[in-house]
Order: sequence, then C-alpha cells, then structure tokens
Amino acid sequence: MELIRGFNSIRDRHKGCVATIGAFDGVHLGHQAVLQQLMAKGRELGLPTTVVVFEPLPREFFSPHEAPPRLMSFRERFHALRELGIDQIMRIRFSASFREMGAMEFIRKLFVDGIDAKYIVVGDDLRFGRDRSGGFGMLKAAGQTYGFEVVDTATLTQGNERVSSTRIREVLAEANFSEAERLLGRPYSIAGRVIVGQQLGRTLGVPTANMELHRLRSPLAGVFAVEVECPDGVIRPGVANVGTRPTVDNLPKAILEVHVLDYSGNLYRRNIKVLFRKKLRNEIRFDGLDALKTQIHRDIDEARNYFAERGDA
Repeated sequence: MELIRGFNSIRDRHKGCVATIGAFDGVHLGHQAVLQQLMAKGRELGLPTTVVVFEPLPREFFSPHEAPPRLMSFRERFHALRELGIDQIMRIRFSASFREMGAMEFIRKLFVDGIDAKYIVVGDDLRFGRDRSGGFGMLKAAGQTYGFEVVDTATLTQGNERVSSTRIREVLAEANFSEAERLLGRPYSIAGRVIVGQQLGRTLGVPTANMELHRLRSPLAGVFAVEVECPDGVIRPGVANVGTRPTVDNLPKAILEVHVLDYSGNLYRRNIKVLFRKKLRNEIRFDGLDALKTQIHRDIDEARNYFAERGDA
C-alpha cells in the first residue's frame, strides 16, 4: 500500500481510482464492510482503491481535550488498511487553513483534480468543507457534473446494534474485551515500537517494555492481563499498565508499560503488539516504590492465574 502525503504528493499513478473518506478509527467490522464494498468495485472497474483520512482528526483539531479517545494511532490504522488489501491511503493534514476551504473547492481539489475518483462510497451523514457546509447530497450532485458515481454505505448491525467506533470505546471503558473483539473482528490491541525509558521496572525486578501511545487520549486506563506478540512472532502472556505512573512521575500523557512473563529478550526499539484480555485493577498512587513493587507482583500472580485458568500457562 502506498501513502500519499497530502495534495502536493499526488502523482499521475495515484489518479483514476475508487475512493472513500472517513476516520476509520479501529477499522472495525462496519468499516471492513465498507472497504470490502469499495474493493469489489475496484476489481469490477479495474481501478485501485484509495482511503482518504485526516490527521489530526477534525474533532481533535477543534477540541483536543474533548475529542473521543482514539482506538488506533495513524500507524496502526495504516497497517490495518494494508492488511485488508487497500491500495492507497491519502493523509490530509487538517489545519487552520484547510478548515476554511469551501465544500465545492474541496470536492474539486480532492476528487476531481486530485485523485480523479470514478466511484466514491461514503456515509450519508458525511460533512465537509468550511462550516461543515458540504454533505452527501452535494457530493452526489457534483458526481453528476464531474462524472463520478457516489453511493452511501450500509450501516452494519449486530444483534440490532450499530457497529461503531463510539460503541467500541464504550465497551473498552467497561473492559468488556470479548464484546470489543466481536465488534472489531479481532482482539483489541495496541501496537508500536518499544522506547528506552527510565528502566525503573528493571530495578524493581519486573522489566517493562514501554510504548508511547501516539494519541491525545487512550481508550483504556489501568492494569491488564495481556498477550504480547513479540518480534519473533511468539505470543506470550504479560501484564500491562496504561496510565501516567502517579507513584513515580505522574506523566502528562499516558503511556503503555508491559511486562512479558518469563521473557528475557531485548525488546528495545523493536515492534510489539499488546492484546488486551482482562482488566486487573485501576491505576492508583502508592505510598512509595516498595508498596508499588508489592502490588506489581500481586498483579503478575493474578495474571498468571488468569492464563492458567484459560489453559495458556
């Protein structure tokens, strides 16, 4: 899959495609249904598929402290779309100047002069352009003028409930990981590169792999029994903390720390994936490192018991 980094990066090879636009946060089963529809049309017309996304997401730009937590970083979303078979992802930087672009100007710049879309599938609640003045009707009318087809997406439901990123955030806040997996079509996970931290965990006898979350807010907080997909491809049990480490340094933004049980390999600067299985407790502030160390070992014991009951250990 190729990444198109904004309007100025569009080349002739990117033009003439079938396209969709949206947040696609989580790339859940509802998104996957839309993308399968898009790819089927691409095969029918013999054209590549293009997914258009914004960075940051518009709600993050307008209200960064009130925007909903992201299910995925951009990198995770990129890899999920690539695994599904999407050919191109176009990332548009949402900025103060971009938000002033008129709706028709946006249509012409993106879909006509830009990627020259022949078929566009979008939600009928789509809003775009200055003051959110553009919508599905305007895009469909523009298609008749410029020669592209516009269709709306069918809402995917499971058990009379709409599959949505909002619903997934709700069940993650409740630590209902089985329901999140049902809506996503896969276990909820966070993936990324392990950074070099303060190595405090090593001094406490529980070395951790630390990851930046690359999002303004996390949909999860607390201590969890997890599975870790290590660089060697083996999935191992572990314990993860998602939070600000109030006992140690009370970070301004949450990070993910994971201790892989019975693992001695070096994970620094390697990519791992953490799959969340069960919430053990909330993150709390302890009266010193000794109390924190005691609780960490209790968490490890509880995680071991959880995986033993599942038959994984």
